Amino acid sequence: MSVNIAIDGPAGAGKSTIAKKVAGELGYIYVDTGAMYRAVGLYFSRLGLSDGDQDRMASEVSGADVSIRHENGTQKIYLNGENVDPEIRTPEISRMASVCSAVPEVRTHLLELQRKTAREENVVMDGRDIGTVILPHADVKIFLTADPGVRALRRYEELIARGEKAVLEDIEREVRERDERDMNRETAPLKQADDAVLVDSSHMTIDEVRDRIISIVREKCPEEQAQQ
Repeated sequence: MSVNIAIDGPAGAGKSTIAKKVAGELGYIYVDTGAMYRAVGLYFSRLGLSDGDQDRMASEVSGADVSIRHENGTQKIYLNGENVDPEIRTPEISRMASVCSAVPEVRTHLLELQRKTAREENVVMDGRDIGTVILPHADVKIFLTADPGVRALRRYEELIARGEKAVLEDIEREVRERDERDMNRETAPLKQADDAVLVDSSHMTIDEVRDRIISIVREKCPEEQAQQ
């Protein structure tokens, strides 16, 4: 039987970075659900849709074939057969992903792919409703968070390191606005599952967060404890 680890939390908490490291340490498959929503967001952006076009998003999402491929140990996101990894990490596409993730038809479209992967493989899956909706029976559930100011600073430093222009105050405002949208949307809002372990990474290094989560996994999964 496969082992499923769910990592939820707000934007900028470091979920993807940590999930990749935990998966690598344990030899599990990493599933970046946020990237899947960004791919759909890119699809809608290419169609010229905006925030207010949620009815069209519901009707058009069937045309977005999103798939995950693992190439040389690295996850790649494909949209209708095209590798779109280089295009889905911009603030604009991230914002569109947040908007479209509130559309029930979009979530339903991606749900079965995520669950199918979890049934067949040992996975670390991160997002905003993994432990509450996608994998409610996950073996381990983590709610990874950090102070909004800390998350904004991390995002700012990431953009600057890539040579992009950024204003810290604008990024923090966007982080807080996204938190508000994600926590108050009608469909699968962001919240901590009752049986999830809270990990606040505000004052922790990446390696410290990784080690903390792996220790939780090994406490809850005897088979992983035996592999130490």
